[in-house]
Amino acid sequence: MKKKLFPLFISLLSLSGTSVTAQDLGTTTHDVPMVQLNNGILMPRFGLGTFLQPSDEVCEQSCLTALRAGYRHIDTAHAYQDEAGVGRAVKASGIPREEIWITSKLWPTEYGEGVTLKAIDEMLERMQLDYIDLLYVHQPVGDFVGAWKDMEKAVAMGKVRALGISNFDASDEVFQLIMDSSRVKPAVLQMECHPYAQRRAMRDKIKPWGIQVECWFPLGGAMSNGTLFKDPVIKDIAQAHGKTPAQVILRWHIQEGFSVIPGASNPDYIKENIEIFDFALSDDEMARIRALDKEQRFFNMSLDEKRKAYLHTDRPNLKRISEEKK
Repeated sequence: MKKKLFPLFISLLSLSGTSVTAQDLGTTTHDVPMVQLNNGILMPRFGLGTFLQPSDEVCEQSCLTALRAGYRHIDTAHAYQDEAGVGRAVKASGIPREEIWITSKLWPTEYGEGVTLKAIDEMLERMQLDYIDLLYVHQPVGDFVGAWKDMEKAVAMGKVRALGISNFDASDEVFQLIMDSSRVKPAVLQMECHPYAQRRAMRDKIKPWGIQVECWFPLGGAMSNGTLFKDPVIKDIAQAHGKTPAQVILRWHIQEGFSVIPGASNPDYIKENIEIFDFALSDDEMARIRALDKEQRFFNMSLDEKRKAYLHTDRPNLKRISEEKK
């Protein structure tokens, strides 16, 4: 009963114009803070990203390692081709489904009214799940307006709990189009964000809607070649706390109010990344890291490049694209 009624509450809340500002409200296991999204539901602000997992099978083991370490949020996508592994891990973990937040993303070839609902059903089938907690339109190209209409229907049907936009920081035009076209407003914006690219203008833009920021490449990603880990300020703060540079960066994200999804397949890194809730950065340390902002993004594909690369393929070679952008 709860599963059927809750999405209806979300739809009515969004359609009525009621705004719930994103705010922390309690914690999940391992002291991970929960944020209340603008539709009233709670999301863990720390999770595992599964982008560029070596294989679906490795993804399954990575997710199991994460869940056993205290993670309760897993981010995947159709384009990553590892959703089935995520679903198997959820089942094998023995953790009640309602305690795990599952995010996935639709690819542009799945966009369109009358097309996207079928794609959502196929996504649920791949993961062997009854519902998805957060569903994104992955890229701001193609008929994302039509996709959004079907996504709103999926919310009303109880198949999805919250809707988000990924990479809609690409231009003012695509962001405004989705905001003007949507009845159920986006609850989360996912974009590249880290100490060298803190995205302050975009953060200010989404504030009126209470949209939560979720950061991909929070540690810079593979194409950064570990640049953030070598920064003297971050290294100095890490040494002061007896932590790694990665842990300091992730702690900064949490204290800055972001949701953060570091990707890893190495079990040691997965466990290391969540060990950030037993210390805190001082106001001075937060200010020192904020001062590193220079809007230096490590992935810089233009909107036109995305249209050419993403619109005509169901199985994008994201690894190749990432390598080309290094």
